[in-house]
Amino acid sequence: MATRWLTKEQQRTWRAYVEAIRLLQDTLDAQLQADADMPHTYYEILVQLSEAPQRRLRMTELATGTQSSRSRVSHAVARLEERGWVRREPCASDRRGQLAVLTGKGYAALAAAAPGHVARVRETVIDPLSSAQLRALADASTAIAAAVRATADRTDPDPTTDPAVDA
Repeated sequence: MATRWLTKEQQRTWRAYVEAIRLLQDTLDAQLQADADMPHTYYEILVQLSEAPQRRLRMTELATGTQSSRSRVSHAVARLEERGWVRREPCASDRRGQLAVLTGKGYAALAAAAPGHVARVRETVIDPLSSAQLRALADASTAIAAAVRATADRTDPDPTTDPAVDA
């Protein structure tokens, strides 16, 4: 099969997208590190837990929700446990499974971090765009995510699978 090279306009779009994603990830991580002493990854885990019923999720669900491997989530949860922000509990329906549970201290850390994070998201993503651009960004992001998932489904049966971690 012949390579379908990108046109100049497609190449410009691709490079602008890659640069924007890198800069956005860097600025969000730097803001959270400076203001809340946590990396963006920890913030994402705390958000997932805060939105879950009873503020608890199976480790496998947490890995899926944060689009991380189970081993990476397990490592991050261990760091969050050290801070007293999360605790692990056995899963009642599966003796081998574990739940990550957001503690009151973890919820307070998330609540303290959220205003600065939202302000940075607003400053860097929401406010610079018109309503039409925001809708277009949402539509484009949804389409890209669907294409990536479809590709991953064909090549990786379960990207969160890590047999070394019992979740």
